[in-house]
Amino acid sequence: MSDDRDRPLEQEDLDPDPLRQLERWLVDARAAGIELPEAAALATASADGAPSVRMVLVKGVAPDGLVFYTGYGSRKGRELAENPRAALVLYWHELGRQARAEGTVERVSDGESDAYFRSRPIGSRLSAAVSSQSEVVESREQLERAAAELGARAGEDVPRPESWGGFRLRPAVWEFWQHRLDRLHDRFRYRPGADGWIVERLAP
Repeated sequence: MSDDRDRPLEQEDLDPDPLRQLERWLVDARAAGIELPEAAALATASADGAPSVRMVLVKGVAPDGLVFYTGYGSRKGRELAENPRAALVLYWHELGRQARAEGTVERVSDGESDAYFRSRPIGSRLSAAVSSQSEVVESREQLERAAAELGARAGEDVPRPESWGGFRLRPAVWEFWQHRLDRLHDRFRYRPGADGWIVERLAP
């Protein structure tokens, strides 16, 4: 039985820099027509170690890390304030690939958050401004009414709430995984070394 996702991944196929490898796979995912290739599952934990996970969109991929945005008062925002470490995984089923990153997390600058907020559609800005993320609300109608009232007052000039902004995950460890039909998947880890990244094959 054939599987279009079945393809070899050898160490010589990998870029020595894991960030460039991630960028390469994102390009492949977009070329394959995958919707939202930047969607990632983000895992955080509270100060006492209780885990939680949810989907986010990775909106920045740069040498200083991977950036996503959320409400600072949301569950993930509170957990990152208590325990500023996280892990995320991007998965592209059509290509049989996943990429993982683990590391420390910090807030991005206000300027960076402001710039991204201004780039969002007006509906997204209104939603961020009126939503106390992760808090109990009376009804959807209450949220819609608050968004409509703010839109009527502010028009297109919706300011970024101080309670909303970006986080940057600075990966200390990366993994890249390629599906193989025989279940002996190709899996490689990048970890820091004295002169750059050390790349190791892991058992699947």
